[in-house]
Amino acid sequence: MTFLYILKQFFYKAPYELASYCLMTNHFHLQLRSTDQPISKIMSLINKRYADYYNNKYHLTGQVSEKRYYDHRIHSPEGMIEVSCYIHLNPVKANMVTNPEAYPWSSYRDYIYDTRPYEFLKTNHILKFFSGNIAEKRKKYKQVIAERLTKNSELPQFLSAHWQFFILTKNAAASYRCK
Repeated sequence: MTFLYILKQFFYKAPYELASYCLMTNHFHLQLRSTDQPISKIMSLINKRYADYYNNKYHLTGQVSEKRYYDHRIHSPEGMIEVSCYIHLNPVKANMVTNPEAYPWSSYRDYIYDTRPYEFLKTNHILKFFSGNIAEKRKKYKQVIAERLTKNSELPQFLSAHWQFFILTKNAAASYRCK
C-alpha cells in the first residue's frame, strides 16, 4: 500500500498515466506514460522515495534497486494488450495465486470491475482496443487473460514512444516503452 501511496504522491507532482500495474514481493511492473516529465525523472523520484521508505523501515541505507530500468517500444494495440496481460498474470506465473483476480496488488480487478481507486490509473488505455460497451470490453479483456492463462506467455517481443513498462527489482530493473 505504501508503494501505491508513493505513486499517488508523484502523480500530483509529475503527472503521468498508468495503464497497468502489479506490485510483487521483490519487484513491480508499471505500464505508464507522461507527456509532462521524462519517464526517467518520474522513475527516479519514485525509486528514491520508495528507497527512503524501505531503508527507514528496515534500518538500511543505499539504493533498493541495483540497476536502472531499460526500455523497448511497443508499436501496436496488440502490444499494449500483451504487456498489460503480462503484468496482470505475473502473480500467477510466480505461483502466488491461481487466478489474477485473487491478487490484490495489481490493477486487474480495475479492468474487470468498475473500480477506480486511483486517479492515475487509466484502464481505458487498454480497454479502448476492444469493441462494445464498457461491460463488453471488460468481459473481452477477462477472456484474453483466461486465454493467456492456458499459454506460457512470456514478455512480448513487439514493443511506442510514450508508454513505459517497468520491472524493477532489488537486483535489476527493466522497462518497455509502449505507445
